[in-house]
Formats: sequence, structure tokens, C-alpha cells
Amino acid sequence: MNANAQRPMISACIISMNEADRIEECIASLDFCDEVLVVDSHSTDNTRELAEAAGARVIERDWPGHVKQKEFTIRAATHDWVLCVDSDERISPPLREQIIALRDAGFVGKDGWNMPRLCSYLGGWIRHGNWYPDRQLRLFHRERAHWGGHDPHDRVQMKGPVGELAGDLIHHPYRAFSDHLGTMDKYTTIMAQGLYDRGKRSSMTKVVFHPTWKFLRFYFVKRAFLDGWRGLLLAYLAAHYTRLKYAKLLVLEREQARPEL
Repeated sequence: MNANAQRPMISACIISMNEADRIEECIASLDFCDEVLVVDSHSTDNTRELAEAAGARVIERDWPGHVKQKEFTIRAATHDWVLCVDSDERISPPLREQIIALRDAGFVGKDGWNMPRLCSYLGGWIRHGNWYPDRQLRLFHRERAHWGGHDPHDRVQMKGPVGELAGDLIHHPYRAFSDHLGTMDKYTTIMAQGLYDRGKRSSMTKVVFHPTWKFLRFYFVKRAFLDGWRGLLLAYLAAHYTRLKYAKLLVLEREQARPEL
């Protein structure tokens, strides 16, 4: 990787756990960065070895949650300008060229840039619904930003102006349909617990009607119908995600309110 003192340096930041089948391609798409840092949560496959062989600096660390792990990663990076990419994401050639141009110009005028994320799903690209453009703020100066949000849905919070890039961040979120279903179950459990801890409460009204609105908005307002059967399936699953979240929150409330025998 080329280190040129006349321009800002970029640290690419990745979190990983058991990503041996994807980590090399992810790192390869970041070959224009001055450092690639991988923070790994005790993978049981050879993710760490593959990452090191691909030129990354690897730190092994316990998993504290999405937000805390990503915040740790940007603070552990060598350079102040960071590009945060998940193991299942890739920098597309057009996005690569845009980032290089920004870097060579000194990142003038903005403290960060967001980019559209294009997802593949069951053999096709999803260009509508809530899945696209799904802009992600991933390139930023770490002294003017931090990772926030609520697990598992982390997000970057900026202090300064943010620009927009046109090149796509490529995302391969699920290895199989069963992977999607398993992730939904895991994430809705985390979401329900987080909502409960923050004092949020559910109801049968939320369990019944919030998913309906989610489906209508995803499929019609966001035009997921243009993605064919995949769009219809994703709209249904988005509604189901909402239903599971509020149902699990409702059950959690009832369990916490139940008197001990």
C-alpha cells in the first residue's frame, strides 16, 4: 500500500467473526488504503490468518456489541481518516475511484461522506424498497465522528458536514436464505431487549398494525414491487421482522411483570 506524506492517509476498518470465506475479497477491494485493520471476535475458522496473509493488521478482541466494537476499531486505527467496511461488503470500482480522488484532493469541505449500498439477495441485485440506496456513512474523520445507534443497528454520528458519493458499496448480507432467517431471529431478540432497557413498551396494536404499515411502505411507497418476487419476499420479511420485534418485546414485558412463585 502506498504511503504518501503529501496526502491524507486512510485506515480501512473491518470487524469480523468466522468470515474466512469472505474476508480476502473484502480486503482486496481496499487495496488503495494505507492500512487495513481487522478486529476479530475469536473466530474459530482461519479468518485471522487469511486477513494477515492479505496484509491486514489483526487485533483479537471479545465481542462487546456492534457499536462498541466498531468504535474500538476506529480508535485503534493508525490514521484519522477511516473507511469502515463490514466483512460482507466490497468497495466497487466506481466508489474506489471516487474515494481516491477525494483523498488526493485532501478531503476538502466535508468531514465525512456517505455512499449508496447495493445488496445482492438470492441471486439478484435489490434496487428498491428500503434496501436501496440505503446510504451508509462509512468514510469520515474519526475526530469528528463516533459510532452510535443501538445494537444491532449501529450508525455513525457526525459533528460536521457530510457529502454524498455515487459509487456503490457492494453488500452480500446472507450466504443463504436460512442465514437471513437466523439473523432476523437474533437481531429481533437484541432489539427487543434494547427497547425494553430504554423503557419502550409494546402492545397487541403494535404487533398487528406496525408490520402492516411496514409492508405497505416497503412494497408500494419504496417500490419494492419493481424487484419482482425478491421484492415481495423482502417486503414480507421486513414486516415479519417488525412483528417479531414487538412480539418479543411484549413477551419480555409480561415475563418481567410476572410475580415470582
